[in-house]
Amino acid sequence: MFTRPRTRFDLVPRRVRVHAVTELTGSMRRTTFRDVDGADPAAPTSLAAIRAPGPEDHVKVFLPDPATGELHAPTIAPDGGLQRPTGVVSISRDYTVRATRTAGGVAELDVDWVLHGDEGPASAWAARAAEGDELVLAGPRGSVGVPDEIGRLTVVVDETGLPAAARWVDAVGPDVPVTAIVEIGDDVDEAYVEDELGRASVEILYRTDGPGQVADAVRSLGGPEDGELVVALGEAGELVAVRRFLRRELGVPAEQLSISGYWKRGVVNRDHHQPLDPSDPD
Repeated sequence: MFTRPRTRFDLVPRRVRVHAVTELTGSMRRTTFRDVDGADPAAPTSLAAIRAPGPEDHVKVFLPDPATGELHAPTIAPDGGLQRPTGVVSISRDYTVRATRTAGGVAELDVDWVLHGDEGPASAWAARAAEGDELVLAGPRGSVGVPDEIGRLTVVVDETGLPAAARWVDAVGPDVPVTAIVEIGDDVDEAYVEDELGRASVEILYRTDGPGQVADAVRSLGGPEDGELVVALGEAGELVAVRRFLRRELGVPAEQLSISGYWKRGVVNRDHHQPLDPSDPD
């Protein structure tokens, strides 16, 4: 039904510095990165060379060792993959590229972070990030684009999927109707969510109202129509029920769905490439 263009890129680690930090809302911050001082803007390792055309394209963010503050950059292995340094702490997390641009002739890249105290190294780093701090960004390794034939879009996300959802709304164009179901914490401003999703018709759910409401909200929409794409991104446990409803009960073709568990309660650094539902992994 849908054909999504796929592009492979060379995997390049890029050392970057924080240029600006923006408080978005309650538990969310945005860091704007530029190349480190002295970097060659024409080199393949420059931010000017990065490509992230797809709405869910992501980079692997390498963080400093929380104990020492030292940043240990990966290298490229002979097979083209990433080689982490041995004998040191190497911590990384995957994050959606929120935006890339050129400002005053300088390449910039934005990453949005959901803060949850010091429970994880990424949240702890982002909460204290300041201008001049350095990280390494690796990727994107590949890009999955937007199908040309999409007639309607439904996005189902929490805060972690909001950057990708915002990119989806921008990517499908002004003539495609968009419905958004967004689950948030009490410290996330509804106005911010609505601004990020622009012209989408937005339903906001609060996590404190209890589990299961995301699946209920999807059920209330009924099944997707022909030409509709459903994108669901967020906590894996919540999305299993969404996927089972769409795939098992309604028989929606897999090509009409893009569902990914960005995180899972009780699991550290979940690989979002893993099957969302092990009992039905297609």
